[in-house]
Amino acid sequence: MASMIPIAGSAYTYAYASIGELAAWIIGWDLILEYMIGAATVSVGWSAYLVVFLKDAFNVIVPKTWTKAPIEWTNGTFVRTDNYFNAPAFAISLAVTTIIYFGIHMTARINNAFVAFKVLVLIIVIFAMIPFVKPENYHPYIPTEPGFGVKGMLEGASTVFFAYIGFDSVSTTAQEARDPQVNLPIGIMATIIIATTIYVGISVVTVGVADYHSLVTDSPMVDAVRLTGMRWLVLLTELGALAATTSVILVLLIAQPRVLYAMANDGLVPRFFANVHPIYKTPSTSTLISGIICAFCGGLLPIQILSEISSVGTIFAYFVVNIGVIILRYTRKTVPRRFKVPGGPFLLPGLGAASSLLLLQGAKQDAIIRLLVWMAIGLLVYLFYGRRHSEINNPRLEEQSMRVIHENFSTNTVNYDGYLDDDLRQQYARQVARQMDYDQPRRRRSDYTIDWRPSSEQGVRNLGHSYEMSGLPPNGTSPFDDGLSDGAVDSGHGVGAPTTPSEGHQEVMEGVTDVPEHMSTHAEVKDQSSSHSRSSTQPLQTSPQTYPEMAHVSPRIT
Repeated sequence: MASMIPIAGSAYTYAYASIGELAAWIIGWDLILEYMIGAATVSVGWSAYLVVFLKDAFNVIVPKTWTKAPIEWTNGTFVRTDNYFNAPAFAISLAVTTIIYFGIHMTARINNAFVAFKVLVLIIVIFAMIPFVKPENYHPYIPTEPGFGVKGMLEGASTVFFAYIGFDSVSTTAQEARDPQVNLPIGIMATIIIATTIYVGISVVTVGVADYHSLVTDSPMVDAVRLTGMRWLVLLTELGALAATTSVILVLLIAQPRVLYAMANDGLVPRFFANVHPIYKTPSTSTLISGIICAFCGGLLPIQILSEISSVGTIFAYFVVNIGVIILRYTRKTVPRRFKVPGGPFLLPGLGAASSLLLLQGAKQDAIIRLLVWMAIGLLVYLFYGRRHSEINNPRLEEQSMRVIHENFSTNTVNYDGYLDDDLRQQYARQVARQMDYDQPRRRRSDYTIDWRPSSEQGVRNLGHSYEMSGLPPNGTSPFDDGLSDGAVDSGHGVGAPTTPSEGHQEVMEGVTDVPEHMSTHAEVKDQSSSHSRSSTQPLQTSPQTYPEMAHVSPRIT
């Protein structure tokens, strides 16, 4: 899905393209909760590891009242505790939010350092703990006592499923990835293989060294390593845990604002969520709002409540994505796929959807009720705001100026070449329009169009047809001038229904506001729309350079 629709929004965007707006809203609303609460959950774990590290390394004891939530969930109700606030969890969320705010490149460098360190630590821990494994701790392999067995295993898997949210969050940065149609599938599959290997290895040695009854603590992995008697390994594990949880918080808080950004571009949430910082090119407003709410959730709520809510939402999102793969195989047959799920449209997506339902069966009833309440609130928001402001229902709404979130944009990042499906092609065209407008002077979106004409040396090939960039005179009128304010950019999933070249109509890429300086051809303006007969010409003063075979509306940057 990420290679087929490499646009910010992840499962939300996939649901929009495959099922429709209502399903997209449900998934988007779910992802908002999923990422934000998931980050808050990990921040509570980070707080626990910080406390034990300070104690073991420096003999500093942090008061419990400032490292625990002021409430806890007991017997189906919230109970007030003697604690004040989880200050470390609050602080780490704000710190990560600040880092993310200042750009995806700096964030990526910091995250790469954390990931490299934590992977190295985990490998060292696995091999260092192997000599201390006690085979008797593996018997019985699946305990039969109450709370365990197959039911307990499913319940535990559904509780910690938020740990797998990272595979989804990779796809939320599709607009900021280089060649996402190739790199995203590689990144996701490589992540699955590496993470599974390390995860299984850590689980095997942890329950092999320590009896599972003794691991019901705030920092179970550190407690298991402590049984080896190697103090250096304990400190290294604690540092690795801090690095690991920090990188997870960082990834989740990167993904959350980009889901809001995609929803705001489609009009389902207020437009200010699509604001992009003019210097750092990050979705600044949604980043700050998400980070602050996450920080307060981590400081006030217990980890059990947070993890259960986030996990159920993650499972539900994965179920919808699997179903979306099956639907798109039949409803979007003409869309080119750089990567295709092996085994046909039913085998792997069917197994994925079935396993998601199985995990939902193991989820706690309280967690499912909380998710349903959140969804009910979301449906009310959609009925009273989203439906009335969405681009599909209101294609002529006046918008704020929106700019692509990409720091080092290359025109071969997104390629809609060959797309016959109207919804996906227009969706891609709008993304390309925003990316072409990157750091260029603002103009009216009617200034440039793309028209269909016979193939030529300067054309961009698209299924045997050719496209050339066209520009209207500065003071000329355009048949596509819909009265939007200067700088407005149309956005959405298939707004309108342009006819195809085979029908003899003009191909229009709405939202193109500028021609980058590197455009390199002399093009003429011609409007051959069936509904508008006006036409005008204006040469573009650029140097001659042919477009490559699979380029789109602008030459590739090498």
